[in-house]
Amino acid sequence: MNQITEPVTIEEMTVSSDHRGTVFNPLPVSALTGQKNFHMVISQPRAVRGNHYHRRGTEILIVAGPATVRIRENGRLRDIVIPGQSIYRLTIAPGISHAVKHTGPDAGFLLAFNTVAYDPENPDVVRDILL
Repeated sequence: MNQITEPVTIEEMTVSSDHRGTVFNPLPVSALTGQKNFHMVISQPRAVRGNHYHRRGTEILIVAGPATVRIRENGRLRDIVIPGQSIYRLTIAPGISHAVKHTGPDAGFLLAFNTVAYDPENPDVVRDILL
C-alpha cells in the first residue's frame, strides 16, 4: 500500500453498527506492515486539521462524517464531502495537500497512518492552508 497509482484514492468504509455503536477495520492487513506512524485526532466541532502535505510519506486518513476534506491535486482544489454516519478512507500520495474540517455539531474523529515515522528534528510536513 506504500505505492499508489492515483494521487488520492477515496473509499467508503464498510461498517457494522448496532445499539452498542459502530465497528470497522481501518486498514487491510496487507497495509499494516508499511505504516511507521499512527495517531488519532478528536476535533472540536468545525475545527480544521491538516492544512499540509507530506514530502515523502503516503498518508491514509480514516475520517468519520460529517466532514469536508479539501485536497489540492494538480494545482486544483477539490472538496470531498463525507456525510454524517459515514466513514471514509483516503489514501493520499506525497505532495498532495489536505485538510479536514468536521462539520457537525459534535466532536469529530479521524485516524491517520503514515509510511514515514514522525521525526521532530526532520519533519515530513509542509504547511499549506486549504481551509
